Amino acid sequence: MLRPSPSPDPTARPPGIGHNGGPPLDPGESFRHYVWKKKAKQAWQVPREIALRRLARAEELGMSYRAYTLEILERGRYL
Repeated sequence: MLRPSPSPDPTARPPGIGHNGGPPLDPGESFRHYVWKKKAKQAWQVPREIALRRLARAEELGMSYRAYTLEILERGRYL
């Protein structure tokens, strides 16, 4: 049976039942990461016609589709 390592602070209470002994998480950090990943993925999902228009414009400018789309997402305007 695995036992949690002793805590460095002798006055600290031991973790309760069900605690996995992992590091403490920042409050709200995991939810913010989840939302960021979801919205970042959603930003790249555009209708086919828009993607083709962006690809054509990126080729005119000598850029990749990814670089052109990143410029749009970062600046909020078209090149």
